[in-house]
Amino acid sequence: MVGEEGAFVLGWDEVLTEEELSTTLKVLCMSEEEFKEYKEQDGWEDDSEEEENSTLSNEALSRLKTPCKKLLYDSVLLTLESYGADLKAEQDLLNNKEAYKKLSRREQQALHVRYGQKRILHQLLELVQ
Repeated sequence: MVGEEGAFVLGWDEVLTEEELSTTLKVLCMSEEEFKEYKEQDGWEDDSEEEENSTLSNEALSRLKTPCKKLLYDSVLLTLESYGADLKAEQDLLNNKEAYKKLSRREQQALHVRYGQKRILHQLLELVQ
């Protein structure tokens, strides 16, 4: 369902791998009975047009059912724990011009990437609380 990387791609305004995330959330939030039916049917035959045309925008994420929101929330927390430093520490380093200048160009770029990733993850936490 998730692909080889086992990750979803999030942007500032929406989930960029929305089909994978949507399907994964549906399956993981199913009851045992619903999952058996899902397996017997080899997935859903035809989703409604409304579902096909919907995107997992930030607004849509905030309207997810409670079990899906909890699953996303817990997943984001686990992802954030895998980072060495928290968002505040990254922000402090970005704001400390002397410390920032001591970083190599590669370290500076990595800092910007991590900081951006963490900001998106924190935004997702707020959306699914």
